Amino acid sequence: MAWHGEPLVGFDLETTGTEPLEARIVTAAIVGVRPGEPVRRRGWLADPGIRIPAQASAIHGISSERATAEGRPAREVADEIAQALTGYWAQGVPVVAYNAAFDLTLLTAELRRHDLPSLTDRLSGRPIGPVIDPYTIDRAVDRYRKGKRTLEAVCVEYGVVLDAAHDASADALAAVRVARAIAERHGPVAALTPAELHERQIGWYADWATDFQRFLREKGSADAVVDASWPLRELAPTAG
Repeated sequence: MAWHGEPLVGFDLETTGTEPLEARIVTAAIVGVRPGEPVRRRGWLADPGIRIPAQASAIHGISSERATAEGRPAREVADEIAQALTGYWAQGVPVVAYNAAFDLTLLTAELRRHDLPSLTDRLSGRPIGPVIDPYTIDRAVDRYRKGKRTLEAVCVEYGVVLDAAHDASADALAAVRVARAIAERHGPVAALTPAELHERQIGWYADWATDFQRFLREKGSADAVVDASWPLRELAPTAG
């Protein structure tokens, strides 16, 4: 059976900002999707340890006051998320994340911030994966389609219902459903194994980053640099 008919796990973070090396986790969700079975959901509300900017709260609906009062320590949340994800990878279950390079880089930065084992450490040195990123796949297989590539827009394109945008659980489930819909529309994607698709996405993301960097420089941003790493950025070595 093709990968999109097998068990998949959706993953999403809502955060304090848009820079993954600096932003902190506010909410997180992991959803298990197995054909013919109810969706299994696990969610977290974290106290990020910093004030949540008003513009971020306006998107995901979580205020600093609520996060402080109801959220669990960020260290515990990051550790539990990492353990859950690596547990699925150890079983060979693909993790689906829309714009995976953001979420996984942010999680990796949180693990380092709290002096916790990295994702790779938890896999005994094995690279993470397989990861399935509908954002990266859609840009590659339908490169010239006009319009936005937000999760909401891509859900409309593929006929996926998004119950509550920027709710981590709803976004994680929608990412899985979009991944399946892409596979159903684009047979060559469905024909790849999860491991093969993971490797293809590394190349697709690098190609996009190169093209986007060239575009920015042609538009006048001579020093623009677009990180081409996927499924997460490599963190700079720690001092000492």
